[in-house]
Amino acid sequence: MSFELFVALRYLFARRKQAFISLISLISMIGVCVGVMALVIALALMTGLQGELRDKILSSQAHIYVWKTGGITDYAPEVEKLRQVPGVVGAAPTIFGKALVTAGESQAFISVKAIDPALEPSVTAIREAMKEGSLDALAHESEDEPPSILIGQDLAGQLGVKVGDLVTLITPQGTLTPMGMLPRTRRARVGGVYSLGLYEFDSMYGFVSLSFGERLTGTKMVELIQLRVADVYDAPRIADTIPKLLGGVYVAQDWSDLNQSLFSALGIEKMAISIAIGLIVLVAALNIVASLILLVMEKSRDIAILKTMGTAPNRIMRIFMLQGLIIGVTGTVIGGLAGLALCHVLDKYKLIKISADVYQVAYVPFVVLPRDFTIVIISAVVICFIATIYPSRQASRLDPVQALRFE
Repeated sequence: MSFELFVALRYLFARRKQAFISLISLISMIGVCVGVMALVIALALMTGLQGELRDKILSSQAHIYVWKTGGITDYAPEVEKLRQVPGVVGAAPTIFGKALVTAGESQAFISVKAIDPALEPSVTAIREAMKEGSLDALAHESEDEPPSILIGQDLAGQLGVKVGDLVTLITPQGTLTPMGMLPRTRRARVGGVYSLGLYEFDSMYGFVSLSFGERLTGTKMVELIQLRVADVYDAPRIADTIPKLLGGVYVAQDWSDLNQSLFSALGIEKMAISIAIGLIVLVAALNIVASLILLVMEKSRDIAILKTMGTAPNRIMRIFMLQGLIIGVTGTVIGGLAGLALCHVLDKYKLIKISADVYQVAYVPFVVLPRDFTIVIISAVVICFIATIYPSRQASRLDPVQALRFE
């Protein structure tokens, strides 16, 4: 053990008449511990929330939407053409519309999404999300039976319907009659209930076949083509290359553009929370400064004796720096490990429940990224080290003659 470390540890643990200074050092260590733990948990919360929302959105929506000037009259060749774009792993046509769905006395406004049941699973997780019924109900429609519609679990509960029940769809696209424009009304049978995990989809979307969607919306062509890519973070680049590869008649928009405001708000919130909680670590560092200044004042005679015995000022400085670092590193390690353990427990047992209709998820997920954890640990240690510089320099500059004059 080096001389500086030996003296620093002795000052920390072998005190008899310095209970007050020891208490301040302990409080400083606890402050660093709490600050680091809170910062790890806050970053894990925001990272987990961002990741959970991103995963649910990307399993419910396509990664890229492609429009074509003039419309898409025959979607099969367009789907095949877009599948050849590098990075694209799935393509499917769709038509979007709005409707009022009623069942008995219950009603709700929904977004109608017309899909090809054979191609839709290649871009969204609708097949895996089915809780009751089947996606194939959209593919087996007959003229003798009402067409099928797939609705979300929350919407089914709101309407009080189950698989096999009939619902009525009223669309804004009306029919011209002698009495004026009347809304178009269609009957449909609930062919399945799904749960994509995103409240917006589970409560406000209905999936129908393309043929039924065309009749509902009054259109004769596919509105757009949905794409799924191998790497979601590569979607912006792929979206930009589609018009260059296939021509200017194609317009593409990726998931990050569609949800830019949401993820920008989450990113700003994560940064703001990190700065606010990071002030706890700064306050704890100021406590380290106070405890070291008091220790220097208490040990002024010891410092003077060490100097008169030939101890260099830089070694005196290292003694108090090591003492502050021991306080900071110990608090940082304990706080970091406690934060990791608490995040694991909170995430594994889903202890914090939240309102799904507000936050889109039913519980708060906690995900600790190695990069975030490393930044927190290194930043805390650096702040604690900076806090030791001033008291340590004051100790190294102490004049032995002045310190021993009245002893």
